Amino acid sequence: MPRKKTSPLSAPGRPRIANPHAVESTRPADSMAQAEDVESPFLPSLLSQDLSDFEFSLFTLAFGFQTWTETCMAAADIRGLNSLDILVLHAVDHRARGRRQTEICMVLNIEDSHLVAYALKKLMAAELVHAIADGRERHFETTERGEAACLAYRKVREEFLVPNLSWVARSDSIVRETAGFLKTMTALYSQAGRFATAATAGKHRSVKVRTKR
Repeated sequence: MPRKKTSPLSAPGRPRIANPHAVESTRPADSMAQAEDVESPFLPSLLSQDLSDFEFSLFTLAFGFQTWTETCMAAADIRGLNSLDILVLHAVDHRARGRRQTEICMVLNIEDSHLVAYALKKLMAAELVHAIADGRERHFETTERGEAACLAYRKVREEFLVPNLSWVARSDSIVRETAGFLKTMTALYSQAGRFATAATAGKHRSVKVRTKR
C-alpha cells in the first residue's frame, strides 16, 4: 500500500504550525515596518520626475557650454585653454577681479581649490593673468593681454550667439528669470547636500567603490 505523502509542516519531529504567518506576527512593529519599506518599490513623485528631466538638461547644457567657451575663445584667436581656464580668466577679469584664490573658488562655487590653482598657474604662464603680492597673500588680476582676450571673447559671443538667443528667447526677461532660477537651484542643491550629510553622519559607511585596477 503506497505511503501517504506528508507536508513538511506535519513531518515527524517538526512542530506543527497551524498558521505559518503567526511567527511573523511575533516580530516587533518597527521590524515589520522596516521589512515593508525594503520590499515596497520606490515611487518618485511627479516633481521628482520633472527634476530628473531638468538635471539631465542641465548636464547636457554644462558640457555644451564648456564646448562653446573653448570654441568661442579659439575664434577670438586665443588657443590652448580649456573651459575651466577660460572661466577663471573671465572671473579674474570681472566678478573676482583683485581677489585671492580662495575667493575666486567661492565666486565660481568650486570646492577643489587645486583646479583653480592650476588654472591660475597656466594663465600666468600665458601672461593673461598676473598676481599682486599683499603681504603673504596674492591677489589676481588680468594683464592687458588678458583683458584684450576677454574683450575679443565677448565680441565673438555678441556676434554669433546673442542674435540667436534674442530670436529664441523673444524677451530679455526670460534670460534674467532663468539666471535667477539657476542661482536658486544652486542654493537648494547646496542646502540639500548639507542636510543629507548631517542626517547620515552617524550611519555605518560602506567601503568605497574601487575605481582603480
